[in-house]
Amino acid sequence: MELNADFSQRVVVHSDQLEWNASPMPGVDRRMLDRIGGEVARATTIVRYAPESKFSAHTHSGGEEFIVLDGVFQDEHGDFPEGTYVRNPPTTSHTPGSEQGCTIFVKLWQFDMEDRNQFRKNMADELAAPVDGVATAQLHSDDRETVTYSHIDASAAFDMSDDGGIEMLVIAGSLTEGGETLGKGAWLRLPEGKALSAVAGAQGAKVWVKSGHLPHAKPPAV
Repeated sequence: MELNADFSQRVVVHSDQLEWNASPMPGVDRRMLDRIGGEVARATTIVRYAPESKFSAHTHSGGEEFIVLDGVFQDEHGDFPEGTYVRNPPTTSHTPGSEQGCTIFVKLWQFDMEDRNQFRKNMADELAAPVDGVATAQLHSDDRETVTYSHIDASAAFDMSDDGGIEMLVIAGSLTEGGETLGKGAWLRLPEGKALSAVAGAQGAKVWVKSGHLPHAKPPAV
């Protein structure tokens, strides 16, 4: 399966407008944003766990990165409340689920295969002092990519450039980019060499951003 697999194109998906599709596990549904592959895939997805649902135990051969958007995600390593950012690199394993239900934004098979840096962070706790109406937390950085979380004041500009592409998820509020309003749940991917130039709406915005990573995009090794 290929979905939004041309990384040379600008892509916007208003994920809140998509239907939920059932996963192979009962009670776990998803909205696919991009994908290369079948059930084992390089994928970016919104996943919803119904209360008392879980996935079977599995190993992340290609790594897993996720944000808890609402509720509490759980596995044998602990509870992960709303606003948590998690990196589970290749070779890590767990049995994920949620007693009360939750929604996560998750990326699979997008790690350096030698990466072993596993961690979790409360994104808001990492925010630096605001500059020109934008407070940003650097969540992760290496020679392949940079991952940040930002709070943007109402009507503030949010600009950045990166030679390796930019990807943004709007977690709350809204921004205008390229003449298009990106509300809660909107996912934007800009190709390598394309700068991001956006302005926050009347309620401001909270966004997760990854940059520099698109040159490394490839199908999973299966």
